[in-house]
Amino acid sequence: MNRLSKRSLVKLVGWGSLAVLASLAGCSKEEKTTTTTTPDATTTTTTTTTTTMAASSPMTAASGPLKIAFAYVGPVGDGGWTFAHDNARKALEKELGDKIQTSFVEKVPEAADAERVFRDMAGQGNTLIFGTTFGYMEPMLKVATDLKDVKFEHATGYKTAPNMSVYDSRTYEGAYMAGVIAGGMTKTNTLGVVGSIPIPEVIRNINSFTLGAQSVNPKIKTKVVWVNEWFNPPKETEAAQSLINGGADVLMQNTDSSAVLQTAGKAGKYAFGWDSDMTAYAPNAHLASSVINWAPYYIKTTKDVLAGTWKGDQHSWWGVREGAIDIVSISDKVPADIKAKVDSVKAGLKDGSFVIWKGPITSNDGKEVVAAGTNADDKFMGGINFFVKGVEGKVPGGDKK
Repeated sequence: MNRLSKRSLVKLVGWGSLAVLASLAGCSKEEKTTTTTTPDATTTTTTTTTTTMAASSPMTAASGPLKIAFAYVGPVGDGGWTFAHDNARKALEKELGDKIQTSFVEKVPEAADAERVFRDMAGQGNTLIFGTTFGYMEPMLKVATDLKDVKFEHATGYKTAPNMSVYDSRTYEGAYMAGVIAGGMTKTNTLGVVGSIPIPEVIRNINSFTLGAQSVNPKIKTKVVWVNEWFNPPKETEAAQSLINGGADVLMQNTDSSAVLQTAGKAGKYAFGWDSDMTAYAPNAHLASSVINWAPYYIKTTKDVLAGTWKGDQHSWWGVREGAIDIVSISDKVPADIKAKVDSVKAGLKDGSFVIWKGPITSNDGKEVVAAGTNADDKFMGGINFFVKGVEGKVPGGDKK
């Protein structure tokens, strides 16, 4: 995904058409959903109230609804990452009703061309824009620098600006709880992870999955196959099969489709859902799903904008404690003692009494990375570029997120 596809160009045309329709609506008040569909793309705008827009902050009834746009890296039907974001967008609409108007563009490339999409969103009157993947960081920062009256929110990045904040979820907490289950279910003591892109987020999840498994089974080793994309079901399938062929009998992924779970199901192995509940894709193989709930953050952020209290240059990292991360739909195949351990971990993460990254922790080349009696802080967590003991191989060159 290194350039803007024909699909994305059609989307931009769709955005322009929607802007014309909005202007023709004038001061009328109505509820409608407008969907522009072509053979290549779909751009959807959900409008609860259409009134004459006026620039003011905080928003008032006279100024019309706050226009909010979401850029998605994958299709809304991926069943995982983008699906979770879009469910949160819908929850936001349900919570705030006619105070807001939301829209989204799916399959936006993680490349400089994303800049065109962000500029187009702002050009259509959106004053709050969410970019929902790491690769949007530089394009969004560039646009934010130019369009200081627009508020930008970037998922999983680390660069901010006076009108741009960063938000993330502690997915490693869900990965650890999945690891506890995996450690109690494996027969070969070999786990497999299909990795997307070797950035700290993904490396941190692989390591946490392994640490969780080792907490109940010290003999665990983890194999990793990288696909270098977030959403590519054929590559994810091939990687999953390779891990199974290598002896892994429980799989996890840090990719966006259900392909890994489905491949495990066909092979008679176990796997997890990721980002969203994927039980339905392969019920017999599904052990649990590590899910993200973005709705609390989207609702709080939007309310802050409406109230005029939103601030840029912020970095929010929410997890189990804030209701952003959970492990759900645990299979009946999982033993009661393992379920009880997961419950204990979850309760500890919620009240702060349990810390996943607590020393001593050693890298797979024998170096102590977290000393005994100490806890890794968020700065350390944000820069992880190594595998812990038990994960095979080396991180392929990635050392930043």
